[in-house]
Amino acid sequence: MLVLRSSAPSPFGRKVKIAASVLGLSDQIKIEDANTADPADSLRGQNPLGKIPALVLENGDVLYDSRVIVEYLDHLAGGGKILPLGEARFPVLRLQALANGLMDAGILQVYEKRFRPEDKRFDDWLSYQAAKVERGLTYLEENVPQAVASEADLDAGTIALACALGYLDLRFAGEWRANYPNLASWVDGVEANVPVFAKTKQPATPVTGDPAPLR
Repeated sequence: MLVLRSSAPSPFGRKVKIAASVLGLSDQIKIEDANTADPADSLRGQNPLGKIPALVLENGDVLYDSRVIVEYLDHLAGGGKILPLGEARFPVLRLQALANGLMDAGILQVYEKRFRPEDKRFDDWLSYQAAKVERGLTYLEENVPQAVASEADLDAGTIALACALGYLDLRFAGEWRANYPNLASWVDGVEANVPVFAKTKQPATPVTGDPAPLR
């Protein structure tokens, strides 16, 4: 059985879990919690970067970075499922890259507030990351993907986008929704029509909330 090292709040781990469900592979993966801040956690031996998610294969090899893991799962499922073949592949990869960037920028803001004392926080850095999120959401508000009626409508790009928006809900109290109603409606449709998305949703925790590392 495959083993996925992750943590419940991680948007990148959530992306892998949803991809596995869409591909019909969930029953082949065991989820094991990982603590990226604990030097004694076996994660650092599995992924030298100490990041999650990491996928431990049956032969002991480990794949890391959610993009690599998602591609591997698509391969296991026969290929061309959530990562299309040919020219259609590149818009999906582009959306996945944009969504991953939103997650990264959001996480960096969380880390700045979580790990630095208030008097040492770098406001310009926070603004720099927040501007990435704003530009990404502005573009996506004008280029919203097709509505998702079921898991079958998802691909690697839309899975990543749903997880990115879910992360903004989780750590920033959904404040983005007022300015991006089309995106808000889109991700609400994903939650309503994709059971695994709703199942992997975590209770909202503000940016200054619990100290468990995410990635």
